[in-house]
Amino acid sequence: MLDMAWNGLVRRGLQLYIGLLLYGLAGALQVRSGLGLDPWDVLHQGLSRHLGLAIGTMVIIVGVAVLLLWIPLRQRPGIGTISNVVLIGVSMNVSLMWLPHVHATPWRVADMIAGVLLCGVATGMYIGANLGPGPRDGLMTGLARRTGRSIRLTRTSLEVTVLGIGWLLGGTVGVGTVVFALGIGPLVHVFMPLFDVKTRPRTPGFKDLRGEEATAVT
Repeated sequence: MLDMAWNGLVRRGLQLYIGLLLYGLAGALQVRSGLGLDPWDVLHQGLSRHLGLAIGTMVIIVGVAVLLLWIPLRQRPGIGTISNVVLIGVSMNVSLMWLPHVHATPWRVADMIAGVLLCGVATGMYIGANLGPGPRDGLMTGLARRTGRSIRLTRTSLEVTVLGIGWLLGGTVGVGTVVFALGIGPLVHVFMPLFDVKTRPRTPGFKDLRGEEATAVT
């Protein structure tokens, strides 16, 4: 039993860290495309341009700030939460160091599409590891629980807010932002069950990060 538990934990840890590293790469691909970022990265990029810091560094700083907001919401971080704060930003910075700058439109579109697809896979991996949500996901679920609003409404409100602030700060908003907004939900819906390690029962009636009511053990 101990061996099985240990093997399961190792598998979850590997899945978590691979997912987080891929998430950073996905963000870097969207940055390189220059066609628009996801809402939170629009904010990160806008802040980075004003503060003179790398965008991945801003991912870490904003992640720490968001994590502090968990305190009044009484959210409990896991190892996945802390790892999320650090690794995504580091991965994005490293990826941007070696990803080539592209100027031809077909290559930019390819970077954009690859970034969105990879983000869907990476999200399914790190959430499916069940080792703690990312700081932004935890803020969303905590606010939804405290306000009584749906996950869908809370997520939309948060992302519209950070998108607006990021755009005002000079973050890149474009067709890539729209593609991400339309595509990430369906992609996570496909990939999260594939990577879900099914480590704990879900309470009937609880709504997961996709806003769907749980009716089975996952």
